[in-house]
Amino acid sequence: MNAIRPPRGGAAVGHVAELDAVAAGAVLCLRRWCDGPAAQARLRDDFAAALGPEAGRSALCAFEALCDLCVRHGRRPLMRHHVACECIGADEACFANFISLASEGDREDAMLVATILVRADVAICLLAHAEAFGLALRRMALRVRPTQAPPSSPKILH
Repeated sequence: MNAIRPPRGGAAVGHVAELDAVAAGAVLCLRRWCDGPAAQARLRDDFAAALGPEAGRSALCAFEALCDLCVRHGRRPLMRHHVACECIGADEACFANFISLASEGDREDAMLVATILVRADVAICLLAHAEAFGLALRRMALRVRPTQAPPSSPKILH
């Protein structure tokens, strides 16, 4: 094994702009949380502002538990990019897909992805927190989504 080889989990596999609101939110929350106490405080404020104090606190508790389980029981440390980076790394993409699957109720696939992130015996706990956090991200995305007026007439493509 080559000790100079960079960790694979940080390899760029896409761009944040390519993700849906839930997946992008998961990546940005992970990055911000890992940036330390000041960024975590801003994240708390953002959740409270978007969801209200009680629901915001509940969502953040689910996210904190999720992060704690990943740190304590992860197969290896998750690699991440800088908060402002436009690309996403392999670990971030895995985390984002896990949150998206959990929030959509696709428990079997979410469990499969969870076992990539943490030990198998911890995956079910991770899934429960991911469902709660992912649903909060969905609620936030619905509140931010710009409203579009329906087209006055159907568009003809050909």
